[in-house]
Amino acid sequence: MALKKKSKSSTAASAAGSARPKTSGRLRRRHASRVSQDKADAAPASASSAPAPAEASCQSPLQGYADFITGLEKEHRLRRIPSEDAGDRIDMLSNDYLGLAAEADRYLPEFHERFPDARFTSSASRLLSRANRYHSELEDYLGRLYDRPALLLNSGYHANVGIIQALALPGTLFLADKLVHASIIDGLRLSGADFKRFPHNDPKRLHRLIAGLHGAYQRIIIIAEAIYSMDGDMAPLHELVSLKAEYPEVMLYLDEAHSFGVRGPLGLGLAEEFGLIDSFDIIIGTLGKAAASAGAFAVTSPVMKEYLLNTARSFIFSTAISPAQAAWSILMIEKITQLNDRRLHLQRLSRHMVSELSRRLNFESPATTQIVPLIIGDAAEAVLMAGHMAAGGFDALAIRRPTVAAGSERIRFSLNALLSEKDIDRLISLIGRYR
Repeated sequence: MALKKKSKSSTAASAAGSARPKTSGRLRRRHASRVSQDKADAAPASASSAPAPAEASCQSPLQGYADFITGLEKEHRLRRIPSEDAGDRIDMLSNDYLGLAAEADRYLPEFHERFPDARFTSSASRLLSRANRYHSELEDYLGRLYDRPALLLNSGYHANVGIIQALALPGTLFLADKLVHASIIDGLRLSGADFKRFPHNDPKRLHRLIAGLHGAYQRIIIIAEAIYSMDGDMAPLHELVSLKAEYPEVMLYLDEAHSFGVRGPLGLGLAEEFGLIDSFDIIIGTLGKAAASAGAFAVTSPVMKEYLLNTARSFIFSTAISPAQAAWSILMIEKITQLNDRRLHLQRLSRHMVSELSRRLNFESPATTQIVPLIIGDAAEAVLMAGHMAAGGFDALAIRRPTVAAGSERIRFSLNALLSEKDIDRLISLIGRYR
């Protein structure tokens, strides 16, 4: 089917996340509503798609679950784990932004030589066993890089859920960007604290919220992501820092999941790139994306680290990541600090792809980073488009609700530094041939 511009009215409806007719597979030219609202963030499907209560007591207790799966399948939203074998297709799926995971074999000899005694299990939480030196070395290394204390956690999800819950002392209000990770939304809901969500990347609306509410709370914690995982755009960090300077009760919480390793001279993230590390009260980094490892960390003040160590339930009650994983993370972060050429190349690839989408296909993308979405607007068509990509030699999956809002279904292209501009040109040509 031919690529075709959408009308302004269609674009406005998309931006509001409202219901709309199916798009018959045409790619949206303007940026649509991009992430689901509160209910979709927290639930695997809307309430209307949930199965009705069983009418007969003799019905199998599993029947409701089976009906739910059937409903997902009818809506082209049933998810399955992709097969392991991708053949020779180019990977546009993973968050291996610097290509370190793809090249892991080359670093194994150094790893085994430097960390021969790193065990594959911690066997307990860090508070219930003797300290392991590799956990401590990783935290100390991160602390030196950021010049602030770091606390190691098991994953980005563990970090957001556990820390946000812990921060929710009486008198706390959270203000979160509408497009933050589901893990942040889960943490807010589990915290029991008051929270509001402000329009995406809208510091003026955020300012009005703070101006109207700041006298009623002891602390107001603004939560944003440095790079948003589905749209590939960046948070207005300078504006957030200005709000903190204006209102003493404001604290800033920044999730650098998709920017750690990718931005900044040393790869420490967008806050490093803008010289704002010290302006954020808590910075979350993950090790399972550009760092080609697993786990996460929080960079914060000495007081806050001690507080979180004693209150963050996901830290207290989880078996720690293995010493081997911590040791591997040390090695990978060392490599990251030396890969600024790859970071710059990745930014050039992103600019080239966004430019070519506009020039050759008249498609406007919100992306300003290595994550480039192709908004399609219909779940079935997104699945077909993913198949078209696979047939053309690129591994890219359809993203559907609840990950994104209904009407903003998409292909999310995750660029990495091992790609070339020729790869991007091939990809653009393949998109243009979609019929």
